[in-house]
Amino acid sequence: MIALHPAIERLRDDTLVVRELEVDGFEGPLAARLYKAEREGKREALVVFFHGGGFVDGDLDHSDNFLRHLAEAGNAPIVLASTYTLAPVKPFPAAVEDAHAVLMWARKNKTKLGWNGKRLLVAGIEAGANLAAVSSLMARDRGAPQVAGQILVMPMLDPGLSTCSMREMPAGVGAAKVVNECAAAYRGYLPHPADRSHPYASPLQSSRMKNLPPALILSAEDDPLRDEAEAYGKKLIDAGVPATVRRMSAARLQEPNARNECACQAHALSEIANFIAGLDQDKLPAGC
Repeated sequence: MIALHPAIERLRDDTLVVRELEVDGFEGPLAARLYKAEREGKREALVVFFHGGGFVDGDLDHSDNFLRHLAEAGNAPIVLASTYTLAPVKPFPAAVEDAHAVLMWARKNKTKLGWNGKRLLVAGIEAGANLAAVSSLMARDRGAPQVAGQILVMPMLDPGLSTCSMREMPAGVGAAKVVNECAAAYRGYLPHPADRSHPYASPLQSSRMKNLPPALILSAEDDPLRDEAEAYGKKLIDAGVPATVRRMSAARLQEPNARNECACQAHALSEIANFIAGLDQDKLPAGC
């Protein structure tokens, strides 16, 4: 068992159990990690999480602190964090096929996870939030599994890098670095230009937004990804999908692991907890 972060110790009295395991990806096993508060009975909510790293990097350890907090959100959901095929190994659509396969595996193995199968949520940060959004689209299109909610934290949704926040960032080395990293990430993930308009690569370009699960979308001031996150929320709302969009304060995104640390801020965790609790109570969050 991994040692608890001090912040978790302050937040809770129960023991947080963290377990390494393997799940089935599209073409083979994937490393995964289960976070579960040690309480009796099966849980109603399971959150499947995908890490960031621009599709080309990242692993479970990068989001570990956030995932420990997430396991305390709402009514203490079970959190299943999974890896996926990175672009240097195999580019699009390998990662999105993995993401959907992991959702299917979770539904099939609910007893092993200690989950009663009632509510399946998907979540991610940055590139992982793209996979969360896309796996929701795929689940709808393929008829399974049923997804109850999606939590998208500073998502990468526009390979065209066409939004104002991406093209008109304030001058400075840090801002330019973040934009350049996004461009490089998409070059690795989508080496074939034709794929950049595919809705499973660019959810923001999808013309079919109806019948998707309720969403919580967190953006951040001064983040190049801000406008695409908020535009996606508006598209969901316009399609009749309950979506809550919240803009967090500016973060030092040029620093390593900054988006994960931003997601650990109290107001972000509160938004996530309220969203999950609302779904648990059969209440849908109000769009804004």
